[in-house]
Amino acid sequence: MKKIIYALLLPLVVVSGLVFANRDSKNEASKKLTAKPLSVAERKAALKKWEATPDGIKYKNWESSPEGKKVYAGEAKIRKQLRDFTNMEAIVTSLSLPPGSRLGFGLMVRIHDEDYILSFGPEKSDKNVLNVNNEFQQLHNLKVNDKIIIRSHNVSHAPKYSYPIVSGDYVELDSKIIYKRAPRKGGC
Repeated sequence: MKKIIYALLLPLVVVSGLVFANRDSKNEASKKLTAKPLSVAERKAALKKWEATPDGIKYKNWESSPEGKKVYAGEAKIRKQLRDFTNMEAIVTSLSLPPGSRLGFGLMVRIHDEDYILSFGPEKSDKNVLNVNNEFQQLHNLKVNDKIIIRSHNVSHAPKYSYPIVSGDYVELDSKIIYKRAPRKGGC
């Protein structure tokens, strides 16, 4: 009888030891993954290292090209309105984005005689094909030459695009709000 008890108890002890050992190694791994923020000097060194890569060289060449300078000038024209989150009058120039773009749903607009990509992000829909829950439905009703009021907090750029990319946070048509970005949950 004692032999049977020992035979059952021995694997139990071995398995529990393995479980505790595995738990400790997972805790150590998660502690190692939590990295401190980089210092200014480390960030500058990482940037210098990236600028020496083929992608970094291509990006620096784009920045100094006439096309890159044009994009930066367009960003500068609306920077104050973005910072203050004030109204910008825009005219819809195209209902589609440039060919090959991967920005999700968006429009081409003209603000202060400059063209911009007005990007809203990927379109979401319910799993049921018949029940489409599209937050951009009213934006799909816009037409070329419609005058809209937009507000945004962010403008970005990418060498792939010849225009600054404005994130659409708020859109108004004929004094009616047709789109307002929902605030993020659980974040800043």
